[in-house]
Amino acid sequence: MADSRDVAKALLSIQAVFLRPQDPFTWASGIKSPIYCDNRLTLSHPEVRTLIDEAIAAKVQELYPQAQRLFGTSTAGIAHAAIAADRLGLPMGYVRGSAKDHGRQNQIEGRVEAGDKVVVIEDLISTGGSVLDCVEPLRAAGAEVLGIVSIFTYGMAKGVERLAQAQVENTSLSNLDTLVQVAVEEGYIQPADQERLLKFRDNPSDESWMA
Repeated sequence: MADSRDVAKALLSIQAVFLRPQDPFTWASGIKSPIYCDNRLTLSHPEVRTLIDEAIAAKVQELYPQAQRLFGTSTAGIAHAAIAADRLGLPMGYVRGSAKDHGRQNQIEGRVEAGDKVVVIEDLISTGGSVLDCVEPLRAAGAEVLGIVSIFTYGMAKGVERLAQAQVENTSLSNLDTLVQVAVEEGYIQPADQERLLKFRDNPSDESWMA
C-alpha cells in the first residue's frame, strides 16, 4: 500500500497540490493561502488515480473491515468512493451538501438503512465543514459512521477540533507536514518555505507567514 510520502509525491507531480508561497492564492473567504489543493485532477491521471483508490480501499479494509457501504462527499469524493467500493465489492452512494429542491428532495443518494455501518470518502479535509455535512445526514438516517478516509488534510486546528466535537475519526492518505517535507526534497519549494507553510496551517488568518 502507498504510504503518505508516495501520495504526497503523486499529488505534487500532477499539481493536484500546488505550492506558491511567493504568490499566494486568495480563498473565497479572502484568506491568502500559499497552497491550493484540487484532488479532482487525480481522476485525469490513471496511475495516480489507481495509487490513491487502492490506498483508500486498503485503509477501509484495514481500519473498518465491518464497513457495509461507502459514501462519497459531493462532488469530489464521489468518484473515489465509487472506485474504492468497486475494489472492495461494497455498495456506495454519496451525500449532497444540501437536499434537492425537486423530485424526492434527497440529500443522500444511494440506499442507506438504519444500522448500516458506513465509511465516508472525502478528497480534502481543511476546516472539516464539508465532510461533516456528509456525516450528519447519514447519522440522521440511522447509519453508524465508522469514520472518514480522505486523500489529504491540511491538519488545521479548526478541522481537527470540529471532527473531535462530532466524534468522528478521520484518516488521511497524506498531510501537509509530509507534503512540504517532500516538496523541499524534490525542489518544489525552498527550505525556508517549509516553516512558512506550516505557520499558515497553524493560523490561516494570520498573514505574518508572508513576511
